[in-house]
Amino acid sequence: MTEVAGRIEIYGQCEIVMANTTSLPTLQDVAAAAGVSTATVSRVINFPAQVAPATRAKVEATIAQLGYSPHFGARVMAARRTNTVGAIIPTMENAVFARGLQAFQDELSAHGYTMLVASTGYSAANEAEQVKALVARGADALLLIGHKRDQAIYDFLAAQGIPTIITWAFDPSSGRPSVGFDNAAAMRDMARQVIDMGHRQLALISAETASNDRAMERYLGIQAAMQDKGLPEENLLFIETSYGIEEGAIAFKQAMSASNPPSAVFCGNDVLAVGALRQARDSGIHVPDDVSIIGFDDIELAQVAYPPLTTVHVPHREMGRLAAAALIGWLKDGTPPNTVELLAYPVMRSTLAPKD
Repeated sequence: MTEVAGRIEIYGQCEIVMANTTSLPTLQDVAAAAGVSTATVSRVINFPAQVAPATRAKVEATIAQLGYSPHFGARVMAARRTNTVGAIIPTMENAVFARGLQAFQDELSAHGYTMLVASTGYSAANEAEQVKALVARGADALLLIGHKRDQAIYDFLAAQGIPTIITWAFDPSSGRPSVGFDNAAAMRDMARQVIDMGHRQLALISAETASNDRAMERYLGIQAAMQDKGLPEENLLFIETSYGIEEGAIAFKQAMSASNPPSAVFCGNDVLAVGALRQARDSGIHVPDDVSIIGFDDIELAQVAYPPLTTVHVPHREMGRLAAAALIGWLKDGTPPNTVELLAYPVMRSTLAPKD
């Protein structure tokens, strides 16, 4: 004898009671049954004081009726808090994100939180997997780099009630809390100064811009400066590559092999710029006498490079500290923080000189 759901199966003289095989109710099921949004259900679970008593009672009754267990993976614990915060960065292979993450972790630790870090290799698919993995492992909140990603990721985080802050970028029109800087404005300021020093043929060695909003904004910043100064678009040689010293060297060689080589080469970050410096030295090209090289980020590598690298200073430590403070406040009182814009600015060193 056999029944399907909540069934009793009898084999000979042995009676076995089987568990119900229907799927467990989800947060979306609760929202639909209660006639409210998933965000409201999340608030009832996480911040019940913020929900009107009548609505809270209706949602709580629906939760009880459906047998919904308000947890997700490793988030099974009192008050649904693990005191861990996830940070998902594009890469761990260079130091671009190191200072900011260190400050982020220091601030979290001072308030009793632990940081979990994952990297994506600049892959959108990998980032989506890492987001879900960190939430499943109990991350109470997340730090993400840049605004550009599939809307489905933001929808998932909202449905799970995970506070999320964007860093390394600034876009108040996005409507999402962020602590970052205006990549386009910072590169525009640098490019204006380069053009004012007499440079007319320019090049940009950049990361792929299609999936990297920070790289795209830096490219647009140079274009804006050229428009401001009356330079035609064809005066900018644009080369996309992966971030890395070797990649920077290869791209620099390509730029200098052009029929009309640039007198100033911008690089999307300091790692690419150091690769360009190495290639210039290996090719017998003098920096900055023959060509100027400009980086972006002002990591320690920029200061110890030879010659010391002209670059755009990014306030990594302040950004990391403020991002952590914003998430901590959000977790404590349930109120999303305001977006904070920080200043990134040119730092003049020895790889930029006037063009005769």
